Amino acid sequence: MYKILKAETVGISIFEMVVEAPRIAKSCEPGQFVIVRTDEDAERIPLTICDYDRDAGTITIVVQEVGAGTTMMGKLKAGDSFRDFVGPLGRPSDLITEDPEELKNKKILFVAGGLGTAPVYPQVKWLHERGIKADVITGFKSRDYVIMEEEMKAVAGNLYVTTDDGSYGRNGMVTKVISDLYEEGTKYDLCIAIGPMIMMKFVCKLTKELNLPTVVSLNPIMVDGTGMCGACRVTVGGEVKFACVDGPEFDGHLVDFDQAMQRQTLYRTEEGRAMLRLQEGDTHHGSCGACS
Repeated sequence: MYKILKAETVGISIFEMVVEAPRIAKSCEPGQFVIVRTDEDAERIPLTICDYDRDAGTITIVVQEVGAGTTMMGKLKAGDSFRDFVGPLGRPSDLITEDPEELKNKKILFVAGGLGTAPVYPQVKWLHERGIKADVITGFKSRDYVIMEEEMKAVAGNLYVTTDDGSYGRNGMVTKVISDLYEEGTKYDLCIAIGPMIMMKFVCKLTKELNLPTVVSLNPIMVDGTGMCGACRVTVGGEVKFACVDGPEFDGHLVDFDQAMQRQTLYRTEEGRAMLRLQEGDTHHGSCGACS
C-alpha cells in the first residue's frame, strides 16, 4: 500500500497528491510516469510524475477527474492509501542526457496545455537547478483551471499564462503566444510541448513553419505501461512506436497526430477495437484484454 501524505484541490476537478513511494522517488527522472490503482478492482491509470523528493521518498501527482477511476481517486484523502503505485515507467526526458553546460547555450521553450503543466514542471525545475533558464507558456480554458502558476514562476525564465476566454493572463491559444514572441523577435532553439493531442498537433504545425525543433510527450490511452498491450500505439516517422516504452517523448514533427487522435476515439468502443484489430493485424498486440 502507498500512503497519501497530502491531497488538495488545486482547480476545478483537479487535485494534487503527495504519495509515499521511496523506491520510485529514488530512481525516477523528469518525463517518466507511474500507473496507479485505488484498489484491486480499479482500473490502471497512467499519471505523469509532477515532482519528486528523493530525501523524503515522495512522489507528487496531479489528477483531473474525467472518469470513474479518477473520480474515485479524488475521494481519497491524506492518510488513505493506493493499492498499486507502479513506476517509474517510460523513458526520461532527453534533456537529462545532455551536458548542462551545452544546454545553457540553448534557448528552450516549454508549451503546456492544461494538465500538461504537471509534466512540464519537473523538467523546467531540473533545468533551473542546474542554472539553465527556460521560458514556459501555459494554456488553460479559463482562470478557474489555472494550476501551478506560483511553482512555475519560481523555476521558469519567463512564464506566459494564457486562457482561451481571456479571463486570466493573455487571451487566446498557446500558439498565439508563440507567434507573438517570434514577431517580437524572440527565437528559440528547442520547443517541448505537452498537453492535449489537438494542442500538440497545432503547436507542431506552427513550429514546423518556424523551423523550430519540437519534442512532444504522448500520453494516449495506456493500459499496462510495459509495451505488451498495444493500446498506446502511435506512428512516428512512418514507424510504429509504443508511447509507454519507446516514449513518451517523440519528435513532434514526425508524429501522425490525426491517426493518434482517431485511434484514441476508436479504442474506447468495442466496435472500434474490433476495427483496429482488423486494420493493424499482427502489430495490434491486443493482450490488454480489452479486445477479448
